Amino acid sequence: MAEYTYLSAKGLEELKEKLRHAKEVERPDVINRVAEARSLGDLKENSEYHAAKEEQGAIETKIAQLETTVARARILDTKDIDPNIVSVLSTVKVKNLKVNKEKIYTLVSPAEVDIDNNKISIKSPIGKALLNKKLGETVEAQVPAGILKFEILEINR
Repeated sequence: MAEYTYLSAKGLEELKEKLRHAKEVERPDVINRVAEARSLGDLKENSEYHAAKEEQGAIETKIAQLETTVARARILDTKDIDPNIVSVLSTVKVKNLKVNKEKIYTLVSPAEVDIDNNKISIKSPIGKALLNKKLGETVEAQVPAGILKFEILEINR
């Protein structure tokens, strides 16, 4: 059974743009570098050729992964989600009970993670701990530094 990737409409458009860029800019560029390196002669000792071929493999893998993610994408509309339960695309205000500080996270699919903007994956330790919880609940997240305890203060869409 295929696993869906739930995204915002904006997130899906960003992924499609990454895919377009990889296919239309990155792939042709590396194909040209492979051809140029090949024209230099003996392929056995041609480090430029081998490096370009390795990069070509990486680009093809990236394209395949993006195509799979786009194909499995499902746009999630926040109006279809229970506003009283933390879910993907929820913005959650929590209080770290150990240090008594508040933090705001938006839970997103792994494809939309943006740590700089506090968008965390639903598959991360904190994301997993918050998922399907309600306002006022206390949750524990096992992170590399130990166990963090959070109280859910707000749930927004």
